[in-house]
Amino acid sequence: MNYLSVENISKSFGDKTLFENLGFGISKGDKTALIAVNGAGKTTLMRILTGKEDADTGSVTFAEGIRVGYLEQQPDFDTELTIGETIRGEHNKVLQQIKAYEQLTHKLDKTHQDPQLAKELAEATARMDALHAWDYDRRLIEMLSRFGFVDLNQRIGSLSGGQLKRLSLAMLLVDQPDLLLLDEPTNHLDIPMIEWLEKYLRQSNITLLMVTHDRYFLDRVCNNILELFLGKLYHHKGNFSFYVEKSTEREIAIAAEIEKAGQLLKTETEWMRRMPQARTTKSKSRIDAYYDLKEKASQRRTLQQIQLDIKSQRIGSKVLEMRNVHKSFGSVPILEGFDYMFTKGERIGVVGDNGVGKTTFLNLITAGILPDKGRVISGDTIVYGYYTQAGMQFDESKKVIDVVKEIAEIIPSGSGTTATASQWLSRFMFPPPMQNQAVYLLSGGEKRRLYLLTVLIKNPNFLILDEPTNDLDLLTLQALEDFISDYNGCLLIVSHDRYFMDQVVDQLFVFEGNGIVKGFIGNYSEYREARDQKQREEEALQASQKSKATPQSNGNEPAKRKAKRTFKEQKEYEQLETEMSALEVEKAGILDLLAGDLTDYQKITVLSARLKEIENLLDEKLEKWMLLDEIGQE
Repeated sequence: MNYLSVENISKSFGDKTLFENLGFGISKGDKTALIAVNGAGKTTLMRILTGKEDADTGSVTFAEGIRVGYLEQQPDFDTELTIGETIRGEHNKVLQQIKAYEQLTHKLDKTHQDPQLAKELAEATARMDALHAWDYDRRLIEMLSRFGFVDLNQRIGSLSGGQLKRLSLAMLLVDQPDLLLLDEPTNHLDIPMIEWLEKYLRQSNITLLMVTHDRYFLDRVCNNILELFLGKLYHHKGNFSFYVEKSTEREIAIAAEIEKAGQLLKTETEWMRRMPQARTTKSKSRIDAYYDLKEKASQRRTLQQIQLDIKSQRIGSKVLEMRNVHKSFGSVPILEGFDYMFTKGERIGVVGDNGVGKTTFLNLITAGILPDKGRVISGDTIVYGYYTQAGMQFDESKKVIDVVKEIAEIIPSGSGTTATASQWLSRFMFPPPMQNQAVYLLSGGEKRRLYLLTVLIKNPNFLILDEPTNDLDLLTLQALEDFISDYNGCLLIVSHDRYFMDQVVDQLFVFEGNGIVKGFIGNYSEYREARDQKQREEEALQASQKSKATPQSNGNEPAKRKAKRTFKEQKEYEQLETEMSALEVEKAGILDLLAGDLTDYQKITVLSARLKEIENLLDEKLEKWMLLDEIGQE
């Protein structure tokens, strides 16, 4: 079933065209990611799909009767309301339906048998089914609790940006819409919450279209990638790893075409300079072809990648020492006697749940706040570069180039040369036309990239990055990872992006709460595996101890009656059998095709990817089926 159809939509802002004549569809069960560089129009496209913004041309059509849920990148709530008032407001269609159903039930109880009321109640019951409204209150409390909301009397105005995002996500998921549209869903979530959301969205009955830069999230959740590239849309049937492979092949081919066009352009430019008179069909056709060629050759600058080549200040033998540092906020301890001596070249990641004090730790290092007890001593040669979550508070009426010139007009590079502010902006993918635009015309991601530039051009030798991956596109993240791999100074990073952490850090500070901070040598995935292994060992030990403590049967006691499957479990049991049978049929069909005379490489690749996906699904469903099969049924 096709949930969403998009046909020939275009959008421009003034002279800037974001995209033209885009078309795609989302079918039931699709998990699709939309990928593009910052400023390409991802958020604008999402807003067009939800009707919050108009397209210049084209149409957006949703299947009749489906419910669509939208998670905005920046949620907009009434700051004067409480959390409870917000979630139970007039916009909540589920609660309105529950109220209408209860009113009809009450009326029917009073009038006993009224055919008209009975008909209305039957219709209301159907709507309750469609909205999954029967256990809504239970699910709402459970979801809010999972996202960390217990006090529903808390004012919206007192919530942080991260809390607002989590509240918006909780309200969206509890409604269980048929189609989810998610704009950067992992921003401001801590890693455990991201991993929970990842598992939740992998469920086979969820259909979604999302914008995200989280590469592990993309790889594990999505089965389709839509790439918005140079104003055109490319569809990749597969996960993120498959997309990377195919997009790289395409970019190499495009680069070769552009190079060829550039060489041919020289010849055609000479011909144009001789002032051809477009009197014949042949010469007019050649003139038209010249302008097409010129446009293709001009794409060379668009394909340029961000270049981070910063010369860091010399770093002395003494870097940073933290001695017996204590810090609390009220009765909540952040650090309790923390001691550490930083050394040159260390790459440390900081992980822990939201609210345990990771950003406070960074502010203690940079003297943004003072410890309650203990000392933080920086070396004489240390120059901090601190990229904060809040970002730079730009004067948005200023031109982009003026923002940079206020910091430095000439910037030294790592290769020993210097560059002007304009040249550095070009290296950060701000071409000259953008440099003379006002800051307010930049997208959210472009502002974050500009902020990153202002941090790095100060040539820091101790780089501190607090959630640097929020709103940055994949191209910028790759460039930042490459830069960090060659960076000689100290590095301290707080990030929820597990892929990014795996690439750039080799040890961790793990904030466990209540002032406890533990060290770990390795990246995040290695830490996660070690933690899970420890948990498995503890569970095995507990099970062994419990088994020893349980009196053994002498064989004379009657066997306990096996538990029965509930009605819901029985339905799931039967559904799993049907689904596994269908997957086996599809698997057999694919194997027959692959064993035949198929020569289409692209089709073979698609079929092989689907075969792997089917095998994974069969393993997952078989495991569930076996668990249910162990439970008896009358």
